[in-house]
Amino acid sequence: MKWKLTLKEKNLPKFNNPVFLEGLPGMGNVGKVVVDFLVDDLKAKKLYSVFSNTMPHSVFVNDKNLVELSSINIYYKKFNDKKKNDLIMLVGDVQPIDEESSYEFCEAILDLCHKTGCKEIITLGGIGLQDVPKTPKVYCTGNNEKIVKKYTTNTKATSKIYGVVGPIVGVTGLLVGLAKIDAIALLAETIGHPMYLGVKGAREILKILEKKLALKVNLKELDKEITGLEKEMLKTTQELAEVSNDTAINKLKGKLKSEMSYIG
Repeated sequence: MKWKLTLKEKNLPKFNNPVFLEGLPGMGNVGKVVVDFLVDDLKAKKLYSVFSNTMPHSVFVNDKNLVELSSINIYYKKFNDKKKNDLIMLVGDVQPIDEESSYEFCEAILDLCHKTGCKEIITLGGIGLQDVPKTPKVYCTGNNEKIVKKYTTNTKATSKIYGVVGPIVGVTGLLVGLAKIDAIALLAETIGHPMYLGVKGAREILKILEKKLALKVNLKELDKEITGLEKEMLKTTQELAEVSNDTAINKLKGKLKSEMSYIG
């Protein structure tokens, strides 16, 4: 089955020069964090639900200990201000897992962009590092120099990305490559670990979007989340260090076959 977009409203709203934002799971889930935050903070409305039987064959266990099917949804925010771009935002639990379904998915999204009159596409993702970056850098690339210059002028984003990343895999890269309208990818540094949530990188991207799109979002809530995550990460790191030390001592004890004490 090809990707099916089910309209959740009676009629497709009329948008004012909308910008399309993509934030699907990826490195550090940076893009997903950004768009989830915007959907919540801007009180965006659901426009489409997206489905295909080529989505990953898995379910999630929620906080009620019940299973949920994975979902991909498209939201929108109308600002009712002719000077501001309306937003159309793609976010979900998963993204296409093979080449054919990725192309089919992107084609469906690009058809939607054409139908709604989108002027720009912005995809969001992460660049994996071995260590947690103190202040994540944001890199920008696009399908033309004009759009790249727009999002790097008077922001902390840099276009010096050649040699920093290899192929940009998945929807984040493919949408930019296939788009016939202006399209960019904003990629924030994060740690390359599957369990790490790149909230700091997401915050840096949000600062750029705020500056260029005048979103007027409240980043204080995200700062609270960052503080909480950092405390949790520190606790986890300490626990792992203690486990590693205990394991090393036990191995050494076994080798020497005698009792010993550890000083460190």
